[in-house]
Amino acid sequence: MDARALAALAANPGCRRRALLDGAGVDKGALASALGAPANFGQSQFAHQRGNSFEARVKADGGADLVRLLHERLRDGSEAPGPGAVATPDLTAPGPQGRTARTALALREATEAGRWALLDHPMVSLDVAGSPAFLEPDAVVVHPDGSWTVVEIKSFPMVDGSADPAKVGAAARQSAVYTLALERVASMIRRPPEDGGDTADAADAVDAVDVETASAAKTAEAAGGAETAGPVAPAEAAASADPAGTAARERPVTPAEAALRARVRHHVLLVCPKDFSNLPTAEMVDVRKQLAVTRRQLDRLTRIEEIAAALPEGTTFDLRLTDDGRTPTRPVEELTAAVEAVDAAYAPECLSTCELAAHCRTRSRAAGRVEALGRGVRGELGGLTTMDAVLTAAMERPADDAPTGDPTVDALRRAAALRAEALASHPEAVACR
Repeated sequence: MDARALAALAANPGCRRRALLDGAGVDKGALASALGAPANFGQSQFAHQRGNSFEARVKADGGADLVRLLHERLRDGSEAPGPGAVATPDLTAPGPQGRTARTALALREATEAGRWALLDHPMVSLDVAGSPAFLEPDAVVVHPDGSWTVVEIKSFPMVDGSADPAKVGAAARQSAVYTLALERVASMIRRPPEDGGDTADAADAVDAVDVETASAAKTAEAAGGAETAGPVAPAEAAASADPAGTAARERPVTPAEAALRARVRHHVLLVCPKDFSNLPTAEMVDVRKQLAVTRRQLDRLTRIEEIAAALPEGTTFDLRLTDDGRTPTRPVEELTAAVEAVDAAYAPECLSTCELAAHCRTRSRAAGRVEALGRGVRGELGGLTTMDAVLTAAMERPADDAPTGDPTVDALRRAAALRAEALASHPEAVACR
């Protein structure tokens, strides 16, 4: 479950089907193909190669150019990074848990060092409906003041300082997932001392970043995460009063004090090719709105265990592939029954984010559900959940034409009357069906 999938899941938290399949690690693309409704979206191999080539160019020279690009876009009066001023910690570790723990340690060390640092493809974890998800941002930059910035590198062009709004929005939602996961790490690192303790207690709290990623994630969840949109922390107030960090350089900063400054910035750096070239350009994107929505929607997700417990015993999504691992042998009827055992919440927006959207659309249309027309229409129709119910409410008018008291039904009947009047005035028109 990557950040792209989490962003799509957060946009439709009522879809139990996607939550279960993603939480179980089911290949939805292969499942959709076996059901006879393959997904028709995704990047081509050429696009992947172009994206990888552009990312390698952006991160060349140890990320020095990328950090300088970030500093130029900040315009906060801080000192620019000089030659050799950007640290690039090694994040190599076995397995996703090991990489997550190594990333947390590298973030703590870089924050304590009080210098620029670039973490290339770090790994962070996020608990999603009781199931851990491991996420890999393109890069995270640690600032000398202890703040962190998420860097999202995309291969779509930025022409005259602007890019496709839909693609920028998708990148912002994806970055918000990374930001939310990093807030959990920051909350562990800067956990305040209890009972009015001193900085020695804070130093002990810094050491609480454990190599066991699973327990660390639970500890961060218990700590409540870092609500950077809330009251300004003392470190943030100090940074605002002294953006250049002059006061901090007058005396040594202890590791505990440095760790307490750890925070995730609400502006992410979006890096794209400039004017269809291979030269990088960038802009800061505010993701506070996307962050709030993602946090709220993920909290609404039903736990995976609860969804699985409601399934019929023996339910499986196994395709029963042949020995070559390519051809499914399970009957389509069995597979369809397994998929239909989990409730879905289809909307037309799913077509660009979920591999099973074509299958869900077909089933939704066959059942005559109004969701197939979009969430806006579904919301306007209130308790009328099927096409037949809508048509019945619109066309069955009483003789006295008295209001029913239901605003939805009254509006439908008024719309039907206007449509009939329009068709009567143009006999040559063909009535839509």
